[in-house]
Amino acid sequence: MTTYQVGYFVGSLSSTSINRTLSKALIRLAPEGLEFTEIPIRDLPLYSPDYDDAYPPEAIALKEAIGRSDAVLFVTPEYNRSIPGALKNAIDWASRPWGQNSFDHIPAAVIGASIGMIGTAVAQQSLRAVLSFVNARQMTAPEAYIHFTPEVFADDGEVLVESTAQFLTNFMEEFRTHVERVLTVIPRP
Repeated sequence: MTTYQVGYFVGSLSSTSINRTLSKALIRLAPEGLEFTEIPIRDLPLYSPDYDDAYPPEAIALKEAIGRSDAVLFVTPEYNRSIPGALKNAIDWASRPWGQNSFDHIPAAVIGASIGMIGTAVAQQSLRAVLSFVNARQMTAPEAYIHFTPEVFADDGEVLVESTAQFLTNFMEEFRTHVERVLTVIPRP
């Protein structure tokens, strides 16, 4: 069985992020053949085309981390009916300079958790539009809008409700299949 390197983004910068807890749960429930490395976004300066000729070290590290990844997983909250600015900033850095888009043809999946009942649905649609533009190969189903409560998720990522654990396990199995299919047709350089 092939093992795929998955770089994952947590869209929240909060030290108490429920999406970081969700990322821990996803890693725990992932099938064999997926290895995970978080791609940090906290220290990136705000993107400007003025940097295109001389990327700062944080942006170079971001692009290199994506380059080492076979696929990417976005675990994001919803801020004001969209994605957090820090996550959008990271995508802007990684997709530039023109002609050096780190997301081109990379297998990608989107998931998020919220304390609200719509579980990041609008943010995910916003993120999917951005990922379409940067030519990422998105897993379109199953969609996963997670309503987060402490009764369902422990701080260490253990999922305490069997139906939620099964749903997330299925999501991660579908993600592995998606990665394998995309990379069979469009291998990463």
